[in-house]
Amino acid sequence: MQERHLDRKKYFLEQAQTTERHVIPYLKKHGGMKDGAHVLEIGCGEGGNLVPLLDMGCRVVGVDYVASRIEVAESMFTNHPSRANLQLVVADIYDWQPAEKIFDVIIMRDVIEHIHDQDRFMEVVKRFMHAETRFFLAFPPWQNPFGGHQQICKNKWLSKLPYYHLLPKTLYAKVLQWGGEQQKTIDDLLEIKETGISLERFERICHARNYQVAHKTWWLINPNYEIKFGLRPRKIFAIFAVIPWLRNFYITCGYYVLRLSNMGK
Repeated sequence: MQERHLDRKKYFLEQAQTTERHVIPYLKKHGGMKDGAHVLEIGCGEGGNLVPLLDMGCRVVGVDYVASRIEVAESMFTNHPSRANLQLVVADIYDWQPAEKIFDVIIMRDVIEHIHDQDRFMEVVKRFMHAETRFFLAFPPWQNPFGGHQQICKNKWLSKLPYYHLLPKTLYAKVLQWGGEQQKTIDDLLEIKETGISLERFERICHARNYQVAHKTWWLINPNYEIKFGLRPRKIFAIFAVIPWLRNFYITCGYYVLRLSNMGK
């Protein structure tokens, strides 16, 4: 297990830096981010992504269904000068009824691949959008070297071994057991195996749920890796990006900006 998974403050700061350096500029470039925007993050966790949004004057709502993560987020933002512009909510997004129901920007980073029934979820999110809302998602394709999130393993070899999450479920569980992983970790990794999503499946869901892909970028080197590992982000070469299915094995992250296709531009 990497140090960042144990040190939540470190992880919080990594999230903030990646959002500031990459996500916000990406959204500004593609029409979805302005100073003072009303922003929702779904699956905000400890809230690191929210820091640069508050710093640029946005009104921000962070929602997560895990109460302990929101408790940590509350402590992280205690002394933030724009704390009054932040609302942190423990809620299941399917049941949540916010006072202000419409947002200018919705953000999800490394969350969609953990959600069961992504098709239903994408339909639910539409109720928080207006004609000009931009919905930003970043996620790793399931088949990429660490798409199974096996980096959370405590076993140093299993945490660095690529692709073995693609083994059949029973064999994958056995490998994790042989490596000495706790049952909670094994259960979490098997759940990710159930919810992992490919680029093609995500785009099929978007089309079926009447979303328009306003812009997308596929990364050979995930922008997250700049802060985590000191690697410069790299987009995938076009010649490698056109190969369906196979591209999921080497693209480490997809950035998507969505809008509702049945609304005016």
